[in-house]
Amino acid sequence: MFIDKAVIKIRSGDGGDGAVSFHREKYVAAGGPDGGDGGKGGDIVFAADDNFSTLIDFRYKREYIADKGQNGSSRNCTGKNAQDLIIKVPRGTLIRDAGTGRIMADMSSGGPKVLAAGGKGGKGNARFATPTRQIPRFAKPGFLGEEYNISLELKLIADVGLVGFPNVGKSTLISVVSAAKPKIAGYHFTTLTPVLGVVKVDEGKSFVMADIPGLIEGAADGTGLGHEFLRHVERCRLIVHVVDVSGSEGRDPKSDFQIINRELANFSEELAMLPQIVAANKCDIASDEQIEEFGKFITDSGYKLYPVSAATTKGTKELVGEISAELDKLPPVKEYEVQPLTPKELDEKLGAGEKFEITVGDDGVYYVKAEWLLHIMRTVDMDDYSSLQYFQRVLRSRGIIDKLEQMNIKEGDTVNIFGFEFDFVL
Repeated sequence: MFIDKAVIKIRSGDGGDGAVSFHREKYVAAGGPDGGDGGKGGDIVFAADDNFSTLIDFRYKREYIADKGQNGSSRNCTGKNAQDLIIKVPRGTLIRDAGTGRIMADMSSGGPKVLAAGGKGGKGNARFATPTRQIPRFAKPGFLGEEYNISLELKLIADVGLVGFPNVGKSTLISVVSAAKPKIAGYHFTTLTPVLGVVKVDEGKSFVMADIPGLIEGAADGTGLGHEFLRHVERCRLIVHVVDVSGSEGRDPKSDFQIINRELANFSEELAMLPQIVAANKCDIASDEQIEEFGKFITDSGYKLYPVSAATTKGTKELVGEISAELDKLPPVKEYEVQPLTPKELDEKLGAGEKFEITVGDDGVYYVKAEWLLHIMRTVDMDDYSSLQYFQRVLRSRGIIDKLEQMNIKEGDTVNIFGFEFDFVL
């Protein structure tokens, strides 16, 4: 089954927690803190694999979570870093943020790409020893990993895309000029998935051709199957428009040509601007008058026409030569640029800009909401005086205490931060 779209959830591993430990050894007095740091969480890494041609695996598994880093331990032992989780996708897969549509990666060239970085390990209590704080009884937890809902969209990488109405001979054409073996039959929609074929021109010279399943009128608006596969034409450098010049299906070739080009333009203006060669297929059963009339129409429209018969291979060699010569003049296959974080995403990545909201409930409790405080709350040991002092300094430095005072909070009033309640002290 050919699946070219999928939505999955990825989450990199959390960092390991730092350890709280004190050196204990016979005959060694006051060994001091020796809690080690936590290890780094695993990254989520995407890699293009040419052995894959569909996204079907992502229909059955939709959540990918990397391992957490190992916690630190005594004797200043650092926890082990977690292994990265490598996700293989077909070459040409475009990865977007499912919520914003932002392009995160184009898996067309280059090596593996990190989409979600693992969290850093937390520091052990040995890191917090100072001349004035010789027995720190707290450590830092590991940083949380990154989490995204992403959409995967496969856009085939081909130099040339064959477009045209069903049954005009695209499958036959690609089968005679390459080693591709698509299903060929005398009824509509025999091709239900795009077919790739490598066309050899000379020794050491070749190009990739894609047979795009038949388009019909209204395809760009969702009619028929064409709209499902138009995305695979977007990377092509050149379009070969195959037309049944004989009118064997009872259609007018000139009308067919105009309808398909209109559908390409409706789907994407860029597609309409791609260079195009017209292959007048089935010329072996067309009259000279039909070929001449259609040829004049095409040349008047500004395109090159090549009469061919895919069934008898007549004219196919000349067509391949023209395609190769045209490709030599064109830029390489299109790659999509990674887009920067949106202001909202950047705000969240940087700790939501350290924004917070304070509301007073019906019970008189002051409720503080700030997503960035979640991580800090994990670092605080409420039973340790030094740790509580650190927490108080954070609330003061980030403006939360000042805001509470502006709201006329009184000594003894209750403050609630993510379920942790304490009495306010002036």
